[in-house]
Amino acid sequence: MLTANVNGVDLHYADHGPKHGPALVFANSLGTDFRLWDVLLPHLPEGLRLVRYDKRGHGLSGETPGPYSIDQLADDAAGLIRHLGLSDAVFVGLSIGGLIGQSLAMRHGELLRALVISNSAAKIGDSAMWQDRIAAIRQNGLPSIGPATMERWFSPDFRASGAAAPWKRMLERQPVGGYIACCEAIAAADLREAAARLDLPTHLIAGDLDGATPPDLVKSTANLIAGARMDVISGAGHLPCVEAPATYADILTRFLKEVGHV
Repeated sequence: MLTANVNGVDLHYADHGPKHGPALVFANSLGTDFRLWDVLLPHLPEGLRLVRYDKRGHGLSGETPGPYSIDQLADDAAGLIRHLGLSDAVFVGLSIGGLIGQSLAMRHGELLRALVISNSAAKIGDSAMWQDRIAAIRQNGLPSIGPATMERWFSPDFRASGAAAPWKRMLERQPVGGYIACCEAIAAADLREAAARLDLPTHLIAGDLDGATPPDLVKSTANLIAGARMDVISGAGHLPCVEAPATYADILTRFLKEVGHV
């Protein structure tokens, strides 16, 4: 197991590919660990250095007392990137990972060549919605939100096939305190003014059946960022890298070529 002590927390990460290859750094969604990207990686071009990590309070990374903030989580990402000696990385953030990517680009832009914001926005939901979810988890645990979460995460066809079951188990096994602390980070995050100041190449991805961050919400953030472009993946929910990995990889590869990363 690879770990890096960053900002007082041990971050669990995976590092594949040539050490001097162009780096892609992946930040996964609320309620998942870095295995979110497993089925995507074989579809990506050879020669890339592929770094995935569990954010604070998720997976096998350390859980510290909450609440967390998006800036704190972005500083963790920056610390890991520096620990690995990466430069000119392309950061791919999904859901809360997209919020982390936006903050990272604003606070540590010198580390990045480009940014991919997937199934995310500059503001996701409102505080009341997140507080209701936190209250439900504190009362009944993470399994209580599993069925509704799967409906937001995956298309009806994917759920009907039984393929969502491992992802439900992954959600239910996350550290409860870390999950709640990340919910608190999302509840407090409003990066709309910051997004309007982003000045690096940025691409956004949405799933047309996403029940957590619908395409119109993702588009509202794309409209804030100068020069940003966006793709919508048909038939996919909140985790299109799982449901449509080949299509997702095609979008990423095209963008990487556009920014000279492959």
